[in-house]
This record gives sequence, structure tokens and C-alpha cells, in this order.
Amino acid sequence: MSRSNVIVLDNGTGYTKAGWAGNSEPSFVFPTAIATRSTAAGSGPSAATRTTGASKGAGTTGSNLASKRGIEDLDFFIGDEAVANSKTYQLEQPIKHGLVENWDLMERFWEQCFFKYLRAEPEDHYCMLTEPPLNPPENREATAEIMFESFNVKGLYIAVQAVLALAASWSSNKVTDRTLTGTVIDSGDGVTHVIPVAEGYVIGSAIKHIPIAGRDITYFVQQLLRERGEAANIPPEDSRRVAEKIKEDYSYVCQDIVREFRRYDEDPLKYFERFEGEHAVTGRKYGVDVGYERFLAPEIFFNPEIASSDFLTPLPEVVDSVIQQSPIDVRRGLYKNIVLSGGSTMFAHFGQRLKKDLRTIVDGRLAASELASGSHMRSSGMEVNVISHKMQRYAVWYGGSLLGSLPDFQSACFSKQDYEEYGPSIVRRFSTFGTNS
Repeated sequence: MSRSNVIVLDNGTGYTKAGWAGNSEPSFVFPTAIATRSTAAGSGPSAATRTTGASKGAGTTGSNLASKRGIEDLDFFIGDEAVANSKTYQLEQPIKHGLVENWDLMERFWEQCFFKYLRAEPEDHYCMLTEPPLNPPENREATAEIMFESFNVKGLYIAVQAVLALAASWSSNKVTDRTLTGTVIDSGDGVTHVIPVAEGYVIGSAIKHIPIAGRDITYFVQQLLRERGEAANIPPEDSRRVAEKIKEDYSYVCQDIVREFRRYDEDPLKYFERFEGEHAVTGRKYGVDVGYERFLAPEIFFNPEIASSDFLTPLPEVVDSVIQQSPIDVRRGLYKNIVLSGGSTMFAHFGQRLKKDLRTIVDGRLAASELASGSHMRSSGMEVNVISHKMQRYAVWYGGSLLGSLPDFQSACFSKQDYEEYGPSIVRRFSTFGTNS
């Protein structure tokens, strides 16, 4: 395993991925959770006690770790340890829907990422962090203040998650040219984004957000089990864990929901699965029949009305509208390179179903255009390609690992000297690199 000079940290809503550039997978994956004795102060994007560092000359002040109230601020846990200690400590999630909501907790979270997990001195390393699309520039500045003032990192690069996911798709044998133009469907635990990227730059005006992600699918599976009466066999405290297990191990995307129902009704012994579980505390065994949940769980991406009346637009229509709202000269490239990223896109046959539905929408529009022209104009067709690859689950982190290992990465970072000279606003714009590599 490589131990390069570049730390790659991908802080997601559900899980944090941490490791070193050049590796094929993160060294550590753990929940983005922190357990403290009491709620930390300063939950805004820029705590009142935080200074802008460079503009005021002095390094760390009020909110930085070096000058906190006392030793009690070191009494906290992160990741799996935080979840395990949630009965005696207060469990918090510093990131909600992709954005940092409590900077004081986030600072302490990063402290243990560096020192306890990676066992690295930040001042000796360059650091690549990830951010969601449409992240406010003030959040970048707050991140830079913490990284340079609290941890004194050697250099900092903050990359948009969609660009890194595009870079990760280069590992697929379907990709012939390594381009940073494409449409990224990034679906994690808390939120799903559809993001068009042209030559490494996100087209912010066309980004769409879908309120369906892994957490919603888990809740939907729980609901289906209750409706079928299977939930009575599951201890209440194990309900969520069982639903997540069913979602991950048994679920798949069907091509035709009506035909799938018919299959299950005609031959339930062939298609129904049996989940055997054991109570975590008492050790009592229990069993659950897994039926329609297998294909209905991910179906809410394609028929969201089966789970909620709040959001009714299927994912293929959202993807098509995102591309149609992008500049006309990049649309062909956006259809040609649709990249899947995140754990909630890992369902079997997800890419095939998305490609089929999207192909139907595009072909229907082209046929309507030809008809409207009186058949005088013929289309050469539009290539629609959805790329699944083996690095899909950790696509954002792997993309960061790829770009962080390039020889020109360190020159694209901002150093401590740059920060002290120009102030936090320097991180509002990073140069895009790796396009031709």
C-alpha cells in the first residue's frame, strides 16, 4: 500500500473515506459522526470567534483546537467508536445533506482523522478535500482557515466531487478517452445530485438535486416489510439494520416492474429469498421472507410515486432535463459519458435500466423533431452511454487518489504562504488539472 505525501479525505453525509493518493481504495471508511460530552458551540459556517488568519496576521484564535477551553475538549469519539458510545455521549452528525453544519465539531472530527486514523502530521503533507456541488464559497474559506490555522497543512486542494467521480470512471474499460466532460449521477446516503461537467468545470446552473438516496430506500424497505407483515418477526432495534442488509445484498433493478410482479406471483419459491438474522443482544434467531422488496427498493429512482407524493420525477427525466439545460455544444458529450457514483447506484442492472429509459426519452424527442420538420430533417442519432465501473462505491475518493498522484498536483495546491499572503478568499478558485492525463 502506497504512503504518498498527499492525504485524500472525502467527507460524505453518511461515511468518511480517508487514505493516501495513489492507492486503489481508502485506508479507512467510517461513519461521519462524532460523540461528545456536550454540544459544541459555533455551528454556523463561520464561527464568531474564528478569524480570517491571513488578514489579521496572527495564526490561531478562539475556535481553534490549540486554544480551546481545556482537556475536556479532547474527550470525544468519531466514526464507529462514536456510534458505540452514543448511549453515554451525545452523538452528532456535523455534515447534513452534503454541507458542513457545525464547524467546531468538524474541526475536532478532522483532528482524529489525521492523528488517530491516518497517524500523519498534517504540516508534512498536502491535503485534498472534497466538496458537494454548489457549496457556498464561505464554506471553502472556513475549511481553509481550519486546515491552515489549526493543522498547518503543507498545501490544500478542494475538489468538486463530480469532477473526481469523472476521473474515477477512467478505470472502466468502456472509457476510451480520458475526458473530464460528462454527467455525474452521485447518490450516497443523504442526497442525490445530477451534475453536468464540461472540461472539468461544473455547469452550476443546470445541476439538479433529487431528494431520494440510500436512507430513503432503507426506510422504504422497512415500510414494505411492515405492510407484508414480515416486520413482526424482526426485533424493533434491528429493523433498520435488516432493511439495510436486504437493500445491499438482495436488491436489484428490474427492467419491467409489471413482468417482475408476475414472475414473483407465479413462482415465489424461485424468486423469494430467506433472510436469517440474530438479535445483537439476546442472540435469538429470526427469519424474514424477502420478496417484492428486492426489486421495489431501487425502483423508487424510476417510479418515485410508489414511495412518496412529494417528488414524482423519475431519475431518467431529471438526467435528460439537466443535459437539455446545459449549453448546446456540450450536450453530445454529456449524453455520451454518464457516470455513476456512490453506494446507492450499486444496485445490479442500475446502469442498464437508466440507459434504456434515457434512450427512450432521447429517441422520442428526435422522432418528434423529425415529424415536426415534415421529415425534411434527419437526425444522425444521439449516443447515450451509462458507465458503471468497479470503483463506483468509492468513486469520489478514488478520483481524488488518481488526481492527487499526478506530478502536477502539488503545483495546483495553495500553500500556507499563499494563504498568509492573500487570505482565505484564495481558495474560492482552484485550477483544474488532469484533463489530458
